Amino acid sequence: MFNGTEQDIHIEDGLVEGFEPDEGSLAEVEGLLEDELLKRRALVVLVGDRVLGDDRTGTLMAELLDEEGFGVDAIVTAAPDVDSVRKTLETAVVGGADLVITVGGVSVAPRDQVPEATGEVMDMRVTGLEEAVRSSGLAVGSFEAGLSRGMAGVSGQTVIVNLADSRSAIRDGMATVLPMVKHLCDDLGRWSVQ
Repeated sequence: MFNGTEQDIHIEDGLVEGFEPDEGSLAEVEGLLEDELLKRRALVVLVGDRVLGDDRTGTLMAELLDEEGFGVDAIVTAAPDVDSVRKTLETAVVGGADLVITVGGVSVAPRDQVPEATGEVMDMRVTGLEEAVRSSGLAVGSFEAGLSRGMAGVSGQTVIVNLADSRSAIRDGMATVLPMVKHLCDDLGRWSVQ
């Protein structure tokens, strides 16, 4: 909602409602529309029984992404097997997501197959991002993050990151990942300063 004037302006799906343009407010509305259209798009994939039973995980992910300027297209669930996760990641890449973050399925248990599925989808790994997530996780005492087999990389124009499913691994992982992901998106040439 835009409240820069006495009018209440609503912007939804790129349409402006309740707006009578004048010189003072037109530029502001154009800026708001541009910001909305340029917002990077993210998809969250919750994997595994522990994460799927906790609605708070999806809410937390959406809040953290929104704070960093990412629009969350969806929060989806995937069974903890290679085929389900791979298909979900491929759908997100084809759908044009800028960022896909998986939560869960990155430990050493036999059912934790997210890194294998991610490896099948990625064009290139970004090992510096993987190392940063593990290192920062250990620094805050999150053994789940520090011992994670999670991968990070790029598929087409989409950045994919695997995070462990503990609250501390998610919070710290997102704080570490998002500034780096923005830089990766810029490097991919999807966003340019004009």
